Amino acid sequence: MAHLIKEFINSISSPVALFTLSTGFLFLFLSFPKWFTSNKVSGILAALGVGFFLFGLTNEHFRTIVSTPDNVPIVGMLFVMAYFTWYAMRKAVTNDERLAEGKPPIEKEESDQKVLVFPYLIFIEFVVALFYSIMLVVWSIALKAPLEDPANPTISPNPSKAPWYFLGLQELLVYFDPWIAGVLLPTLIILGLCAIPYLDRNPKGSGYYSFRQRRVWVSGFLFCFWMLWIVLIIFGTFLRGPNWNFFGPFEEWDVHKVVPLLNVNLSEFIFIKWLGQGLPKQWYIREAPGFTILSVYFLIPPAAAAVTFCKKAYQEMGVVRYAVAAFLILVVIAVPIKMYLRWAFNLKYIVAIPEFFFNI
Repeated sequence: MAHLIKEFINSISSPVALFTLSTGFLFLFLSFPKWFTSNKVSGILAALGVGFFLFGLTNEHFRTIVSTPDNVPIVGMLFVMAYFTWYAMRKAVTNDERLAEGKPPIEKEESDQKVLVFPYLIFIEFVVALFYSIMLVVWSIALKAPLEDPANPTISPNPSKAPWYFLGLQELLVYFDPWIAGVLLPTLIILGLCAIPYLDRNPKGSGYYSFRQRRVWVSGFLFCFWMLWIVLIIFGTFLRGPNWNFFGPFEEWDVHKVVPLLNVNLSEFIFIKWLGQGLPKQWYIREAPGFTILSVYFLIPPAAAAVTFCKKAYQEMGVVRYAVAAFLILVVIAVPIKMYLRWAFNLKYIVAIPEFFFNI
């Protein structure tokens, strides 16, 4: 029975299946936050997560992956981040119910209960500092430092992985050109986070947990954080094996596994496969369909939304703030779209101009 369960999990552990299931679960979590943060449902989900982890430890390959010194902090991070996401949403749901009843948020009542910094806060911080010092000492004794052999230019590790905090970007390199995955997207992430306070000036939900008053922004942040960062780190850490091939959590890493590379550019789809002719020599003619699609994608949806369901937001934010917010949202949506295009159609680039080292 256990073998059948592991085989079933491996069979559904493809990037498209895992990403789709994760996105669907996040959508349900954001659609029914009260139900998912209830004690009964959250207890069942926590039991399933811990049960899957304990069940996985019965497999030697799974146990080796999660017990690797580099991966132990990531395993702990997953449980910790899942808990704090649940905790924050639970607090937000509680405050939304209180606000609906005309009561102030919990943080307002707690702020009225003031205590002195010394000795109360200092004592708590001192105890926490002692706890972390003891924990780090025990950790350093029980877990070996992930030091490898001296660098050897004739031997390259397979798979060669970046540190865990860069694994999300390394996974994006599968779907995007290096200048996009390694430069453009990280820059937009930083600028987007810096721009949020200027784009969202709604005073509601400031200083206390609330989901109903900040539904759009909270949902967008959780999608970016979980789906475009944490899930990609999980892919790169636990499911990417030799030659950067994708393996199930209970599938042995086979260095000889061969995956055919059938990726083609959009221009090749259009001119060779659909029109049955060779590629035009002029790059601007060859890549005209790609530029047209990108122009339509970044221009038409914001303009259509400004006069329909986002009309109120457009009036409140103004042209500049609305345009910046729309551009950032479309970039976020474009990342999973490009990933699905690679998975479903083996599409490599929408625009490919090797003459100028410019690929999208």
